[in-house]
Amino acid sequence: MMETVHVDLGDRAYEVRIGGGLIARAGEEIWELLRRPRVAVITDENVAALHLATLEQGLTKAGIEMTALVLPPGESTKGWPQFTRTVEWLLEAKVERRDIVIALGGGVIGDLAGFAAAVLRRGVRFVQIPTSLLAQVDSSVGGKTGINTAQGKNLVGAFHQPSLVLADTGVLATLPARDFLAGYGEVVKYGLLGDPIFFDWLEVEGTRLAAGDRALRQKAVVRSVEMKARIVERDETEEGDRALLNLGHTFAHALEAATGYSDRLLHGEAVAIGCALAFDLSARLGLCAQELPGRVRAHLQAMGMKSSLSDIPGDLPGPERLVALMGQDKKVVDGRLRFILAHDIGRAFVADDIDPAVVTRLIADELPR
Repeated sequence: MMETVHVDLGDRAYEVRIGGGLIARAGEEIWELLRRPRVAVITDENVAALHLATLEQGLTKAGIEMTALVLPPGESTKGWPQFTRTVEWLLEAKVERRDIVIALGGGVIGDLAGFAAAVLRRGVRFVQIPTSLLAQVDSSVGGKTGINTAQGKNLVGAFHQPSLVLADTGVLATLPARDFLAGYGEVVKYGLLGDPIFFDWLEVEGTRLAAGDRALRQKAVVRSVEMKARIVERDETEEGDRALLNLGHTFAHALEAATGYSDRLLHGEAVAIGCALAFDLSARLGLCAQELPGRVRAHLQAMGMKSSLSDIPGDLPGPERLVALMGQDKKVVDGRLRFILAHDIGRAFVADDIDPAVVTRLIADELPR
């Protein structure tokens, strides 16, 4: 059963359609957007092996011609070389401003393909077909696109809203357990930042959801998308409330940079650790009850997720270096680190007056000895 979340952004409004079998029905779902029956698909090798044929069949059934570019998998794809390759391929494929680019994949493909669409011919429309839990609940919604650089994560990009998002919850069954749980880190984030009832529900149903219950998975995706849509509607370009969606991300982006954007630490895993650290920092500053960090970590551990710096394999840089990496984060304002902290489960807020020395001490205490 498909459910729809509307993202109300005036003349850039769009729908997020959520349910099983949407990739196979993609042709009929996107037909209304097309000005000619032709699309360009960006995907990666892993996703292509699992889902590209299904997408092509669905498009062909609706009379839509498809051409596809298959990129290497992994976070390292989200950089200048593959971005340049993608833009040049789209130009060689003679993609016009009236055409549709389809991003078929997880957050890496969605971010990169969306950014390519944003700059191609000064902006072409694109459709997100997210195939990972992380992309379905977070990166496919809201129009943030971009790539990583040597200086940090997502430092080059654009706000470019999709014309449609098709979140096929059936494909979540094809995800490796680690990838699913990494995406669950973003699901937990929504409860922690703004919906204590949702977090309570996750504490009860999370293990069944992870074990494969499709109804619970769809409910979690729908609620996460609803929360993100309402925040994006209030603050599309992250001038205010949208910053709350970065709960855990200041820590997470530094950890990803420190581990070389590699499989040592997936983005959702870094976010989960970052959320736990954000509650640790909040408790250390006397902003929330001392038992809350333990509750957050207990749920992450019950789900079999990474929850602390000691869960990251290999050596990490010292605390001073990690704080320096945070200084490259997009959320830095006037040279001051900006954190999303919390007064309680579901009561997050933006703080930009945190002493870096406090953060350095926290990390030093958390690093394995």
